[in-house]
This record gives sequence, C-alpha cells and structure tokens, in this order.
Amino acid sequence: MKNINRIAKAVLLGLLAAQAADAASPSRPARGWESAAGEETKTVFALTGDAIINRRLSTFRAPGVEDMFELIREADVAFTNFETLIHDFNLPGAQQSGGTYMGSPRFITDELAWAGFDLLGLANNHVNDYGVDGMRSTVAALAKTNFVYAGVGENLALARKPGYLDTPKGRVALISTSSSFPAPIVAGAQRKDMPGRPGLNPLRHTVTYTVPQGTYDTLSTLRGPMSSNMGESAAGTLVFGGAEYVVGDEIKISSRANKTDLEELQASVRDADQQADWVVVSIHAHESANPKDRWMPAEFVVEFAHAMIDAGADMVVGHGPHILRGIEVYKGKPIFYSLANFIFENDLVELQPADNYEKTGLSHASLPSDYFSKRSKNDTVGFPADRKYWQSVIAEVVYDNDRTLQEVRLHPVSLGFGQPRSKRGQPYPAPAADAEQIFKDLAEVSAPFGTTVSYKAGVGTLSWKK
Repeated sequence: MKNINRIAKAVLLGLLAAQAADAASPSRPARGWESAAGEETKTVFALTGDAIINRRLSTFRAPGVEDMFELIREADVAFTNFETLIHDFNLPGAQQSGGTYMGSPRFITDELAWAGFDLLGLANNHVNDYGVDGMRSTVAALAKTNFVYAGVGENLALARKPGYLDTPKGRVALISTSSSFPAPIVAGAQRKDMPGRPGLNPLRHTVTYTVPQGTYDTLSTLRGPMSSNMGESAAGTLVFGGAEYVVGDEIKISSRANKTDLEELQASVRDADQQADWVVVSIHAHESANPKDRWMPAEFVVEFAHAMIDAGADMVVGHGPHILRGIEVYKGKPIFYSLANFIFENDLVELQPADNYEKTGLSHASLPSDYFSKRSKNDTVGFPADRKYWQSVIAEVVYDNDRTLQEVRLHPVSLGFGQPRSKRGQPYPAPAADAEQIFKDLAEVSAPFGTTVSYKAGVGTLSWKK
C-alpha cells in the first residue's frame, strides 16, 4: 500500500478520496505480494521513462486509465524522468538548448502527485534551455512539493548528491545523471577560492571510430586548418572534432565512460548505499551503439550501468532516446536501458524563443503551432511519424524483503500515435494490437542481454538466468 504521503496528496487534490477509502478498507483483497495475514512481503517499484507534461492528467479519460495510475500509486516507490522546466516564459532562452525549449505550467506538479509519483530525475539535455535561471525556477517549484529529486545543483557536488525518500519499506536514494547535454549545461566543481558552476550531473564519454588507413590519412591532413579542434593523443590515435580515430580493417564505433565521472558516480552510489536501504540510479542517454542501430545503447552506457550495480545500486532506469531499449538483469539487479516516453507533450509547449523559428526558416510573425508543424513537416517526419515514440511500458519491479529480485512486470502503454497533437502524448493502457507490438519490440532488443519477454493477458513478464 502506498505510504500516507501518497494518500494525503491524492486527498488534497480531491480526486482520489474514494480510492483512498477503499485502499484503507479491511475488506480490500490481498495483493499477490501480501501474506495471508495481510503482511506485505515485497517492495514494489514502478518505473517510467520521460515525462514531458504540459496539460492535466487528471482530466484525461480512456479505458483502463484509472487502473493504470492506481498501479503507480500503489507501488511503494514510483519514478519518472522529469524532462521539462517550470517557469512563466519570462526568461530568455539560452543560446544553446536541448532541442525544444521546454517550459511547463506550474500545475504539473499537482498532476504528477495525483498520478502517484515520488521520485523525479532532473538530469537531462533540457536543464539549460533557459539558462541557470530556468533550472533554479524548476527546483524552486519542486521544493514546494513532496517530490524527491536529484541530478542538478548549484555546483558539481550538489548535482551528484542523492535525493532521499522515506517510505514504510525503507529509505530510498535517487541518483540522476545524463550523458546527453549541451556543453554549457555541465555543473562545475567548487573550489576553496572559487564557486562552482550550476548545472547537471554529467556522465561524459569518448567515442572511438575505427576507420581504414585512407580515411585516417585524410583526417590527418586537416591538422593545420583544423588545429583548433583536433590533436593527437596516444600513438596511432587521432582526435578530430571531439572523437578519436584509429586504423583498422573493420569500420566500427566504440565508446567508453569518462574515468573521473564514472568514479565520482560510483562514489555517490556507495555513499547512498550506506545512507539508504534502496538505491535507484537514473540515466538520460540518447547515445546508441551506432547511428544505424538506435535501439542498442552505446557501449559506455552499458559500462556505466554495470559499474553502478557493482557500486551498490538496486536498479538502473534509463531514458532519453524516446524509444524502448533492452532490459538486462546484471548480478540480480535490473537495468532498463530506456523506458521511452510516459508523457510526451513536447509539441504542446506554449512558447518558443526566436532561435527555433530561425532554425526552421520561419518568419518573426510565426507562432508556436507553425514551428511544431514546420519541424515535423505536418507530422510526416520525426517523432510524430514513428509509432515507436508513442509506445512504452511501466516497469513494475518486485523485490523480496531480503532484497532478492523476484519479478519484473511490464505494463504496455500507448500515447496516441497518429492522433492530432491535441489528442496525443498522454498515457493509457495499450490496446491488444499495440501491446503485442510493444512486447515483440521489447523481446527483440532485450535478447542480446540474455533476457526474454513473454506476455499474457496484456502484461509482460521478464525472464532471466538466476
């Protein structure tokens, strides 16, 4: 059963009083993880992907929606990635953004509380869309709520710091990081003689391209005119445009996590493991194994996820590419490489700075709908035209009291693919045809990690070698 905080939030909104009363009733049937005496023997986490929210969830009606949110509310801990900012559009847009300049109404915190969420990841590529002031405005709004959040701060140490949630099932730590970001967004370390820089908790990485000798030689000839952004590192390795190039017979791409970032993130996890009973690590990572295979996470993301589990994390929840990626169980702990979108309303942001109109060739007289229509060519390209961006799952992770992973249940979600932008983006239980496609996709991308996905009666189950 959800903790008292969850019910209090629901009652405050006046929307869930009846459900709260039912939950407290002695006649309420036992859940699958309760003993005959009603004693709970499990700890349940509900995990979702990106939440880009710009309208009310509580007014949306569709078959099964209330049951879907009740699943989130009844979890002991519920997480979503908060991929937006809260401000009143009275701030100038940053020179470089994460794409869409994000801004959401202040009421969205009430809506996410209504939905049942506890934990919010904040580290993502939109943190700096409106500069430091946009980040601070968001944190100030969240500080007035009961949410626990992590991933940004006034300096690097504070951005690395876990957030802590107290529940009847124990204390839960959240660490949130991102590998995808514009350069100005990274938090900087504090010194004894200089303040740190506000920003996000970064996971940097290097990319190495293996190329034929001829390609390598061509890049080498550019050393003179391109000296500002290239140099040579180890023998036989060329650095060009921020990437490394080496000679090989087979063209391939590999990546590795920044050693300092990885070690500091591991230290955060080890610290959290001492201070809490459960540790959840969130990573926002757009990067894929190669440009032709967006469904496979980049090598450094896998390296990172394993390192977090080794340091003491109980689960790693990924998001960022806006599509489902595979699920791995590593040393008995689940890694979700991307849970795609849970709420996807990035084309309902009320206003955009001049920069985005200029990038799409629109005039000063253009309005937000013109921008969103132009960038997607009236929904024929990009996000609106690909069903994978509008399908997801809620992952229900069930642990025994001894912290042994018992079960991972996957609840398929649709977001209104093919609908006008005013009718898409809000989650509802996937219809049968959508659910079948979702589980087929998820089984395919999970197979390389040694896990299988089966489903029955619309609910998926993850299987792994124990």
